[in-house]
Amino acid sequence: MDTDLSRSHYCAGLSEDDMGSPATVSGWVQRTRDMGGIIFVDLRDRTGILQVVFDLQDVGEETFAKVEALRSEYVIKVKGTVRKRDEETYNPNIPTGTIELKASYLEIISRSRTIPFPIEDYTNVNEELRLKYRYLDLRRPKLYKNLALRHKTCKAIRQYLDDRGFLEVETPILTKSTPEGARDYLVPSRLENGKFYALPQSPQIFKQLLMVSGVDRYYQIARCFRDEDLRADRQPEFTQLDLEMSFVSQEDVLNHLEGMFKYIFSEVMDMDFTEPFPRMTYQEAMDKYGSDKPDLRFGMEIVDLSDIAKRCGFKVFRSVVEQGGAVRAINIRGGNNFSRNEIDDLTNKAISYGAKGMAWIAIEPNGNLRTLLTKFLSETEVEEIIERAQAQPGDMIIFCADELPVVYKTLGNLRLEIADRLGLRKKNDYKFLIVTDFPLLEWSEEENRYIAMHHPFTMPADIERFMKDDDLSNMNAMSYDFVLNGTELGSGSIRIHRSDIQNRMFEVLGFTEKEIQDRFGFMIEAFSYGTPPHGGFAFGLDRLVMLMTNADTIRDVIAFPKTGDARCPLTEAPSSVAKEQLDILGIGIGTSFSSNGEAEGLEEDDYRELDLENLLEISQIYVDEAEKVDLVKELEALIDSVSLVADMDLADVEPLINIHPIENATRADLVEKSLEIEDVLMNAPAKDDNYILVPKVID
Repeated sequence: MDTDLSRSHYCAGLSEDDMGSPATVSGWVQRTRDMGGIIFVDLRDRTGILQVVFDLQDVGEETFAKVEALRSEYVIKVKGTVRKRDEETYNPNIPTGTIELKASYLEIISRSRTIPFPIEDYTNVNEELRLKYRYLDLRRPKLYKNLALRHKTCKAIRQYLDDRGFLEVETPILTKSTPEGARDYLVPSRLENGKFYALPQSPQIFKQLLMVSGVDRYYQIARCFRDEDLRADRQPEFTQLDLEMSFVSQEDVLNHLEGMFKYIFSEVMDMDFTEPFPRMTYQEAMDKYGSDKPDLRFGMEIVDLSDIAKRCGFKVFRSVVEQGGAVRAINIRGGNNFSRNEIDDLTNKAISYGAKGMAWIAIEPNGNLRTLLTKFLSETEVEEIIERAQAQPGDMIIFCADELPVVYKTLGNLRLEIADRLGLRKKNDYKFLIVTDFPLLEWSEEENRYIAMHHPFTMPADIERFMKDDDLSNMNAMSYDFVLNGTELGSGSIRIHRSDIQNRMFEVLGFTEKEIQDRFGFMIEAFSYGTPPHGGFAFGLDRLVMLMTNADTIRDVIAFPKTGDARCPLTEAPSSVAKEQLDILGIGIGTSFSSNGEAEGLEEDDYRELDLENLLEISQIYVDEAEKVDLVKELEALIDSVSLVADMDLADVEPLINIHPIENATRADLVEKSLEIEDVLMNAPAKDDNYILVPKVID
């Protein structure tokens, strides 16, 4: 065995320039092809595949026998000479398709068990299985390329910001819980039982404190944590680029960010954006696209028909506008080709988004109309609608008449649905957008108070109005989003640096003095020592890389992601822990159950804790304070009863699984003879061959 395990080249690092030269390569066996006396081995490493040729006459019987024993994913080392392939065997699909390595030496470094799925890019494998064997999944070239592009993106970010005087500073992972938004992940303190750290949802507070400390320009590629429902572009732990600057205006921040995104795409994707990124206000985005993160890869803008509807003959449209709602529409180019089934499906989609239906007008190529609306609208009104929607023969106009939020949601989602059906959302077509002037506050019906649309430290756009008791529902913030292809990359704002404005904000949000001190006391104190004006931004690195790689989910650009329910199939996290570990932390929990229904964890009575508030929230039940006292007593009595059953000695009793005959542990389980079919049907008014006859009128 050769003790030197080093190599001279990566597999795809060889080229025609190396022909005639010796080379040593190592990697995994992708596949073998035995041609009788000659065996071809496709050897794979992170750079790609190299064809290796083992000729019996060159390597001898002993080595050839080792080659015959090779299996998929064996790790081997090969020495040989680079030569050109026969022209008829060229493979244009790989960089080394014109060369091969004529082997003279083979060493099997490591053998592999039979793999659970092929190491190939285009293979239909259950994602749960892929995540369980993620270390194998990451051998696939596509996933490796995703990780490599992620690395290049981070490198470009650091280079751009370093060139502009930004300082990379790490902030704490174990910090204070300041709940305002998503749920925190909590970490119990061993030294102070009953107290908890929180994993940061973002470094928001610390980066503002760094501005107070005079760092001036900060950034960090930060790990963040949010306990929220997952989706394709969301994970419980994620990475974001976080930055903050002092003595800047909103325009300064936006210019830095636009320059950074252009630099990233130039360095990583070899794509240059020469024109400024388009901008629009939040209200413009909602009115034109029904979304604050519109996809600009296609048109299909929403048009407002409320003024026409208010005076039209169609009562449904007219009454909606009279009641304060809106009538808006989208023109679908070529939509006349939609079948009736497709139109019905879009109607059902509209209903699922909250609309009461979907009216439509289809324009035939000859100009004739297909619609029921001509029964209710005059010819002039129809012509006015068609002109407003800029519809032409072959198009179709779809309508939504409802309260404005429903109209936004319905038409905004239908716009994306239709674009997908028409193939208008090209993955390699990148369209950036900057959205500004977001509302400062939004009303929470659940909490019966205003909540910050961005966060409590966002500067109002009109400070003078905000400091007065003016209409709080109609105020904008100095906040902004960057959007790419209909996906919000991230958001930022100019921060509040004056204590009077910050106190007014806390007052508007309904925080008590105690809540302010408990959540943000340390920050308020820091701001009392001279705070510079500052602003910043944060965007999801995972989300950006997902779009750059055309990945279907964010999990494809993270080395070891969680599933949709925040589990890790590889490590089986989250998992139960030993009672001793929890004792040290002063934590008691009730019995938990594994996925197969078996009890896990703790058994002692004093280790059980009834969390009534959590039970009521999960069950969506309201109970007043007096009822809670009685309910706790009843539940504890029920738990005690169950505990008695759990303490019974059932060692000699077979488990009851609802299959007769069997004996129960507490009563005799007597099996009676089943009824004959004649007995079952004996009272039927009419029957035929063991079937009951029923009147035909029953539908």
